[in-house]
Amino acid sequence: MGKITKALKKATEDRLGRIEKITKIKERDQLIVKKIGESEIDPNIVSYFDPKALISEQYKILRTNILSMNKGRPPRTLVITSSIHSEGKTVTSLNLAFSLAQAVHKPRVLLVDADMRKGKVSRYLGVDNKEGLSEVLSGQRKASETLFHIADQPNLTFMDSGSVPENPSELLSSNEMKEFITEMESNYDHILIDTPPIISVTDSGIVGAMVDGVIMVIQAGRTQRGIVKRAEELLFQAHSKVLGHVLTNIEYHLPEYIYRYL
Repeated sequence: MGKITKALKKATEDRLGRIEKITKIKERDQLIVKKIGESEIDPNIVSYFDPKALISEQYKILRTNILSMNKGRPPRTLVITSSIHSEGKTVTSLNLAFSLAQAVHKPRVLLVDADMRKGKVSRYLGVDNKEGLSEVLSGQRKASETLFHIADQPNLTFMDSGSVPENPSELLSSNEMKEFITEMESNYDHILIDTPPIISVTDSGIVGAMVDGVIMVIQAGRTQRGIVKRAEELLFQAHSKVLGHVLTNIEYHLPEYIYRYL
């Protein structure tokens, strides 16, 4: 027990030493993403505020991996989901959307918030949209009436989740949803659809079966392997194709013991 106690004490001292060293490094401030002017967009959307940041580069790698799939014929319609809540799914969707839109050829990108229970896309963008996908699928609005942009990214379009309906799963499984995706495919080069966690509800599996594939977001150090496996089983049962995984909350090493999180 004495050896274990000494080992734990040494590990703690080392950790405290690294933290103290971080506080002495002025360069750490350059790694913190700050808001631009009066923008209401959340600072977690790093790809918008600083496309050249180290974290933004990770989203560009994700973009490259997606665009290199299927021998140059990448999936155009993607569902973004996770196993459980709070794994970084919506932040990943937004950062990936901005990264796609920033490509050299300026593709037309659409991000749809299909979480009609707890949608957060508009909140992260700092806008107050009352109408969106639920109104489109219920026939109250045309898609063109609910689409919106942010001022300095004209080739990136958003659609909010809209008001909370009584039957979100039924709306997503309707012919109206299939027709909506088909209509959007004729107008956009890439379509990202942010959906609720698959363990909680069936929504992402329903929509996943209508698109080219699903990207699963997994929070490292939190989500257990068994939960991820169960999530993949649910997507498979819904005839959704999992194309890959995105790990969030990864701590990676930078020079001078500076650490940063995705």
